[in-house]
Amino acid sequence: MPNHLEKEPSPYLQQHANNPVDWYPWGDDAFDRARLQDKPIFLSIGYSTCHWCHVMEHESFEDPDIAAYLNDHFVSVKVDREERPDIDRVYMAFVQATTGSGGWPMSVWITPELKPFFGGTYFPPDSRWGRPGFADVLREVASRWASNRGELQHSADAVLAQLRRAHASTETASGTVAGVDALVAGVEQYAQVFDARYGGFGGAPKFPRPAELLFLLRESARSRSATARSMAVETLEAMANGGMRDQIGGGFHRYSVDAAWRVPHFEKMLYDQAQLAIVFLEAGQATGGGALIQVAEDTIAYVMREMTHPDGGFYSAEDADSLPPGGGAGARKAEGAFYLWTASEIDSLLGRDSDIVKRRFGIESAGNAPQDPMGEFNGRNIPYLQQDVGEIARLTNRRTDQVAGALSVCRRRLFDARAERQRPHLDDKVLTAWNGLMIAALARAGHVLDGAAATRSRDAASGAASFLRRYLWDGDRRVLCRRFRNGQVSIDAYAEDYAYLIWGLLELFQVTGDVTWFDWATELQTRQDALFWDETAGGWFATTDADPSVLFRVKEDYDGAEPSASSVTVGNLLTLAHLTGDTSMTAKIERTLGRLANRLTQAARVVPMMMASLVGYHAEPIQVVILGDSEADDTRALERVVAAHYLPFSVRLMVAIGEAQQRVAKRLPFVGSMRCIDGRATAYVCRNFACQEPVVKPERLDQQLGAI
Repeated sequence: MPNHLEKEPSPYLQQHANNPVDWYPWGDDAFDRARLQDKPIFLSIGYSTCHWCHVMEHESFEDPDIAAYLNDHFVSVKVDREERPDIDRVYMAFVQATTGSGGWPMSVWITPELKPFFGGTYFPPDSRWGRPGFADVLREVASRWASNRGELQHSADAVLAQLRRAHASTETASGTVAGVDALVAGVEQYAQVFDARYGGFGGAPKFPRPAELLFLLRESARSRSATARSMAVETLEAMANGGMRDQIGGGFHRYSVDAAWRVPHFEKMLYDQAQLAIVFLEAGQATGGGALIQVAEDTIAYVMREMTHPDGGFYSAEDADSLPPGGGAGARKAEGAFYLWTASEIDSLLGRDSDIVKRRFGIESAGNAPQDPMGEFNGRNIPYLQQDVGEIARLTNRRTDQVAGALSVCRRRLFDARAERQRPHLDDKVLTAWNGLMIAALARAGHVLDGAAATRSRDAASGAASFLRRYLWDGDRRVLCRRFRNGQVSIDAYAEDYAYLIWGLLELFQVTGDVTWFDWATELQTRQDALFWDETAGGWFATTDADPSVLFRVKEDYDGAEPSASSVTVGNLLTLAHLTGDTSMTAKIERTLGRLANRLTQAARVVPMMMASLVGYHAEPIQVVILGDSEADDTRALERVVAAHYLPFSVRLMVAIGEAQQRVAKRLPFVGSMRCIDGRATAYVCRNFACQEPVVKPERLDQQLGAI
């Protein structure tokens, strides 16, 4: 029989709707039941594509004996962390403070008043690997609740008070903005932990944190630091060549369990695809590297093919687990099953070309995942780029064009063969924040790419923005929502939803010149400030204080897999200030950067996105405007010149002549006086709104930009 999750729209909660555990969603029904029955709450937080969440479900939540014990002694509550990051942040803070680590699935025991008193992450069903068994933990917690409740409640009160103090807005915003010496020191902090052999920072496991690479690339542009640029580029090349990238279908898996980027954890998240596409595009501009830009284009193609809602929004994630090919009745899902290959499969599919494919992708008869920690891959192979085309040509006595052509054909045949397998589960909810990141990536691709690829990217970005405006924005009430799924819209947006979406809209405005997106971005920024700005200390809280079930407000400073709302917002305000000259925005920027001055100087690795914004604060603002017919060849020629330059501190604006220019000029007066020379597309390069001589020839524009 289904439990209380049966009608919940969250894919994660739906996965648990038929567990024998009597799950409740977060809400008053569960809280009232806990108070009425005088039971503690067992809170389980995860998400639908979480591998270890699936493991714990199979081992414990589907076990009838464990479920019966949970039902007798606890009120069990499920939360989707992707839908409710506000709840997740509170209890993650508790788990990290009391255990020293965190992750998902997160398991927390809380009082009926929602105060946490014990927690952890994944628990096996019985004690193993140095971890206590879940059944043993349940018995111990139930026993202590019955016999020593006062001590548990006292502990919960004490820890909660400590967490509230830690997150209280008591500091002042009077700090001075860190100087450029903090940027130099930040590069040195990354250099100290850079893995010169494999790329990335530190050892295994290796998680992609695109904000780190954005900081290094942008600081290299400001200071001409070869060290900063080389660390970023070598890391991106290693990720692009490794098994963490899906070499057959495009896109990136969540992280690498080994130091060499060879063995991934196979889930695919929208926020990773978006951020990595942006950083590969920037790296390609910084180095002139077409291969890096191709990785971004490949990643975007994956998202548009596999993760796009018919109306234009983007889905959240694909699972790591799926049924193995040829699995019979009773087969269970396994991690990476959709992506792995045996050497015999390659031979039978590709015939005489199998040799070059095996060389290219490192395919071995015994499998190529020696660091597979759980023995799950059973002699199968994770494709990665082992040999380059020239080396394969030399070793197989073929021309390089023959090898390249054969590899292209074979990759398509492998893709088609893989498509016959059961795909991993798709988490098809549409989240505003992650869509904002993807809009930013697509709009940036619309600037950097050329021809049809650029047009597709711009159109997809506009389509997604229109989707969010249609379904997730109530313009009359000025309310933004976080989640859309199956026609249902719910959950008031958090600061990150506003910040990421504003980023995307500002990128989209720059590449299209459509003031619709600028107007919406400024309206959203006003709303974000009203809901989340901390007037006492600067920065933006992650949540409002409207929900009493959320025990305290968090203001995130850490830039993890997803950057903090404050870090992104500082970047957004820099863009808006560069477009409008509004000094009130500069004041918010300086208060936020000033509040974090010590951290920016001493702990750059904690706040890489804020470091990237600090680079922008110290760089000279540049405005580049191209005025002309957006479809004309002379306009496109000027756009290609701008795209060939890495200008991370500029705002780039395409303005169509005529009525469109008039609409833009009403918002940005400096555009109003610009004119096309002799009816030709014309470029204006401006510093602090003081423009150089307008130019119509691409080579002259190239000279002006090269002198920046």
